[in-house]
Amino acid sequence: MIAGKKGVLLVNLGTPDEPDYWSVRRYLKQFLLDRRVIDIPVVQRNLLVRGIIAPFRSRASSKLYKMLWTEEGSPLKVYGEQLEEQIKPLLGEEYEVVLAMRYQNPSIEKGLKTLLEKNVTEIIVFPLFPQYASASTGSVHEEVMRLLSKEWIIPKVSFINSYYDNPAMIDVFVENGRQFDIDSYDHILFSFHGLPERQMVKADRGNHCLKNKDCCKTLTTANQFCYTAQCHATAYAIAEKLNLSKDQYTICFQSRLGRAEWVKPYTSTILEERAEHGDKRLLVFCPAFVSDCLETTIEVSTEYQEEFEEMGGEQVDLVPSLNDHPKWIEAVRDMVVAG
Repeated sequence: MIAGKKGVLLVNLGTPDEPDYWSVRRYLKQFLLDRRVIDIPVVQRNLLVRGIIAPFRSRASSKLYKMLWTEEGSPLKVYGEQLEEQIKPLLGEEYEVVLAMRYQNPSIEKGLKTLLEKNVTEIIVFPLFPQYASASTGSVHEEVMRLLSKEWIIPKVSFINSYYDNPAMIDVFVENGRQFDIDSYDHILFSFHGLPERQMVKADRGNHCLKNKDCCKTLTTANQFCYTAQCHATAYAIAEKLNLSKDQYTICFQSRLGRAEWVKPYTSTILEERAEHGDKRLLVFCPAFVSDCLETTIEVSTEYQEEFEEMGGEQVDLVPSLNDHPKWIEAVRDMVVAG
């Protein structure tokens, strides 16, 4: 068999091209029109996104993106580009590596075209989401399959599904956490991106989801693809290496959108509870994100800081994400090679 190069498609969620109103509006439209993100009938979804969310939310979101933006651009894209460049020499000449975004640019379509034009014999799709969710990893997989289905020649394709307990990734979060004096904090939060409860139920094949309040706290074969169960497993792994007792931390979920019930507890609710408990200093990990972005730098460090102060608290500190940490780059290399 001919031993050609292997292609690696690194895919993150996406970011507006610029932090202005129209760029943010284009991004929100593409993102929220995805049936896996807002899982309601197509007509209602279009009316909601095109008629309400995109026109009205884009202005406020644009202000937040302007706060986030750096001289190099969007941190999510900048760190993605650094991962792309730094992993190439680690993988060697046997691999072609391309960064793509599920929404906006650089697109998955462009990334696949680049790899196919280089005549790779295999494509490894690596979504940059440690925990599997239909709205993130599942959407990436579906888009890749949709685009490749148009090709007359389709090389071997493999998908990396999740890596919520990857030891090297866990070690980076632990190392980043140890940059802080953990004992000086009253409580620690592991804040993950939230999902609507209905999406959790849809993803359940065994009539298991939400049948009891603790169903997500233990990962089993019955809920092995459950997003929240994988989130709990990630938090447990970090907490164990930091020697945290269970009363020292809370696992919670942020970024709720709309009136539907999302997975609980909500991070905002936990902030309120900790303030009522008399806590003054909180340390927050966000292990659903491989790079700092709007949901970490702005939502946690800025918005939650302001909310906590209003509640009587003093400090909310964010543990940096994986970003361009050398051990994270090496971890991605190892997962790609292992397949």
